[in-house]
Amino acid sequence: MKIILVTASYPPEIRAISLMMRQLAEGLQKKGHEVIVVTAYPKRNLSSSEKNRVFRETELEDNIRVIRIKAPPISNIGYIARGLFQLLLPFIFIFKAGKLIKEKIDAVIVYSPPLPLALFGMWAKKHYKAKFMLNVQDIFPQNAVDLGILKNKAIIKFFEFIEKKAYKSADIITAHTDSSRKFLVSNKNVPESKIGVVYNWIDIDSYHNINPKGFYRKLYNLEGKFVFLFTGVIGPSQGLDFILKVAQMVLDIPEIIFLIIGEGTEKEKLRKAASKLMVTNIIFGDYVPLKEYPALVKEMDVGLVCLSMLNKTPVIPGKIIGFMAASLPVAAFLNKESDAHILIRQARAGYSAYSCDVKKAAEVIKSVFIDKDNLRYFAESGYQYARNNFSEDICIDKLHKLLINIVRY
Repeated sequence: MKIILVTASYPPEIRAISLMMRQLAEGLQKKGHEVIVVTAYPKRNLSSSEKNRVFRETELEDNIRVIRIKAPPISNIGYIARGLFQLLLPFIFIFKAGKLIKEKIDAVIVYSPPLPLALFGMWAKKHYKAKFMLNVQDIFPQNAVDLGILKNKAIIKFFEFIEKKAYKSADIITAHTDSSRKFLVSNKNVPESKIGVVYNWIDIDSYHNINPKGFYRKLYNLEGKFVFLFTGVIGPSQGLDFILKVAQMVLDIPEIIFLIIGEGTEKEKLRKAASKLMVTNIIFGDYVPLKEYPALVKEMDVGLVCLSMLNKTPVIPGKIIGFMAASLPVAAFLNKESDAHILIRQARAGYSAYSCDVKKAAEVIKSVFIDKDNLRYFAESGYQYARNNFSEDICIDKLHKLLINIVRY
């Protein structure tokens, strides 16, 4: 088959989803398919070594044709501009793809968010007579409404209209948790037969086989410290002001450090707040190259995860799976709806609590530190669960079977 994979984020962008999309492209190629990736020209979430790199519009990377299209950024910008640029993105992609992809296409896979990219899938279904698979991660616009980002009723109705059209047009929808699937069936009236569950995957061996050399501990002066590592987007959904308050409550334990690596609209505000409140146990860092990320994770003591209580959808942050793959115990503070509570409990991978109780969270942090000699159990248990459930081969094989079924019938 010839398959178009549509995603707003692809390497060298440093995001869990960009790496997943490359792994998906490579996995489908290994199964004998020809994959064309349509993505945005990378401008954000880059390591310092990649920021000045110049990409051609079309490049062949490991026999995968990657089309990078220059478009306005949709991350680390204001909400109004983000909404507008997200709406423009599929039309820019359609215009360019229509010129560059002339051959027969059998299937198109669209990753959401952003939701408007589903418009590309609708277009490709008609233009190429291709089957359309929609991968739903964040349930938009519901999550933006819950976070207070979207308030205008007319705009909400407009995005709900796009959402409804996308679900109706897609030949198959994949959700990354069982609760997400149930939410779409119960709240969005999507037929059960149209939705499959495919867990987010990860290259387990790229984490497990790393031998940490202490580079990042030296870089951030963390020798002798007990480090809780947060990585990824620093935005409203993460609610890291909660971690700031928790960090303030454990200042009496000088060994504890919170290392926050990433970028986002809330980073500078969080940095200034930490400085103003003299919360000296938080260190901020920039993204590291994708190939070095597993080494960063392996050097730390505990993987830290946070989601604002304003979230009302059952999303599981992808970084949890990375921590588990790296044999890192997890400390997660999440909205009550998140399926990550169930995952962490089933995997026996660490601790989780609601991100509304600062006192309880501080107690968890202190307990983790006090019981640090017993964390090996969580590390090993989490790793084994990740290998058995989230390995790249298992998950991509399941997605591939769903794709084959819709193309055949």
